[in-house]
Amino acid sequence: MSGSDHHHHHGMDARKLGWTILLNIIITAAEAVGGVLSGSLALLSDAAHNLSDVIALVLAYAGNRGAALRPTKRSTYGFKRLEVVTALINALALVVIAVFIVSEAFRRYADPQQIDAAVMLTVATIGLLGNLLSVWILHADRKKSINNRAAFLHMFYDAVSSAAVIAGGIVIVFTNWYLLDLILSVIIAMMIFWSSLDILKEAAGIFMEAAPRGIDVDEVSRTIASVPGVREVHHLHLWSISSRQAALSCHICLADRDLNDSPAIIRAVHAALLEEHGIDHVTLQPEGELCPEYPIQTSLPTDDGNHR
Repeated sequence: MSGSDHHHHHGMDARKLGWTILLNIIITAAEAVGGVLSGSLALLSDAAHNLSDVIALVLAYAGNRGAALRPTKRSTYGFKRLEVVTALINALALVVIAVFIVSEAFRRYADPQQIDAAVMLTVATIGLLGNLLSVWILHADRKKSINNRAAFLHMFYDAVSSAAVIAGGIVIVFTNWYLLDLILSVIIAMMIFWSSLDILKEAAGIFMEAAPRGIDVDEVSRTIASVPGVREVHHLHLWSISSRQAALSCHICLADRDLNDSPAIIRAVHAALLEEHGIDHVTLQPEGELCPEYPIQTSLPTDDGNHR
């Protein structure tokens, strides 16, 4: 993964977030009122999802602002992981909403309600148009961070669910098959749930200081070892500071005759890591070729403890 894809982007434009927040407040209010008037759980489910969108976008704004704050003596990395915290909150909110929708669908299955399909269709169409506009606004910035991707996914899946509600409303108009509303609600809940899992896994990986997605640790080790003057690589650690920045530290063994040239070799390693893997936060410790106190390795151990 290149540095431009993974580590050098800034947060989403505040104006884009502002317009999207306003749009989703309007959509949420319209769908909530329409869901109550029509009796459609699918529409109410979409309103609940849109409410989470509003929260997600507010948190995205706060997260991006926090990630841009300068480091302090206490927080020497700055506040880059605020974006990960907000993305995690967003994803957990989606899980809670999905569980609520499914439980409400089962409750209504036991006590069916008639639905005003005309109101359901009208409001769902308004919601779809607003969601599509939100998706268009946020599309360009979706890959810039995990936090931006969380906000974009909220919008995207809400557009899909609004389209599903419209299709369901059309079917109900012609068939009076009200059970379809509950089926759509459960489908929307499943989409909400699955959309949150990927973000939860990536956020957990960052907090556990796992290697960044798209960067192979063995490839990184080989890149370092391929730099002229580097004989061995060991004690290599690679982790994510945030979804946009990776960090690396390792020991490199040099031939004793090359120790005087270690500054140039270190610069060459930095350049290779940035060019090949987009890693720009690197700490290297050069050592003589014997390195007797460390077991030499050119790759990390596998999960069973054996070296590859």
